[in-house]
Amino acid sequence: SVMKKLMRVRDTILRVNLEYIRSAAMEDAYRTEPAFRLQGSYRNMNRIAERILPIMTDGEVEEAIFSHYENEAQTLTTGAEANLLKFRELEKVQTEAEVERWEDIRRKFNRNLLMGGRGDDDPVTRVVGTLAGFTEGLGRIEGVLSKAATHQMQPATLADVTVEKLERIIAQLRAVPVSVEIKVVPVHEGDEEAPAKSPEKSAAKKKRISGKAQNLPVDVEATVEQLDAEEGV
Repeated sequence: SVMKKLMRVRDTILRVNLEYIRSAAMEDAYRTEPAFRLQGSYRNMNRIAERILPIMTDGEVEEAIFSHYENEAQTLTTGAEANLLKFRELEKVQTEAEVERWEDIRRKFNRNLLMGGRGDDDPVTRVVGTLAGFTEGLGRIEGVLSKAATHQMQPATLADVTVEKLERIIAQLRAVPVSVEIKVVPVHEGDEEAPAKSPEKSAAKKKRISGKAQNLPVDVEATVEQLDAEEGV
């Protein structure tokens, strides 16, 4: 039981250590978020392991892990909040408020990185920051327009399931000894019958099968005319 709980601690230590190595190896000019300074060392493993007891539940084990790294984040000279939010992201336990706050920190970090970090008192920095905000907004608009254009360029096609259902309906209609004319028309609400247009074909009937009733994106319109016995043979 204790070993299983320690393996849970080990998994967290490993994730933290891998993120620490990845962040430390990245140059500041290429960062998209604040540097991650929490460590996953043997020292952290030992400190958490000292608090693990056989009678602890899984929730209590996770609480011990999170409590340890909350204390570790408070010892950092800068970036305590950012590091703690990143840790919770690694553990996939962020709340909606924490996700929004983390995204806000990342946006401000990238904006400050673009301005060169001179501070808000520099008028040039303020101008550059404003232009950077415009650039970011234009980039988002461009992304939305690109997605919309790509979606409109995709041709409309019938799924295999739709084609199969259409073929089944047509086969059922053709099995009757009548003259059948099949048309695929745009979706129309409900099933309806329409009288024949020509007096000579007063026996002919039109029936529209609703696509919605058959889970189809189109309607099927069938013109049915009863044949004589000799014609049906």
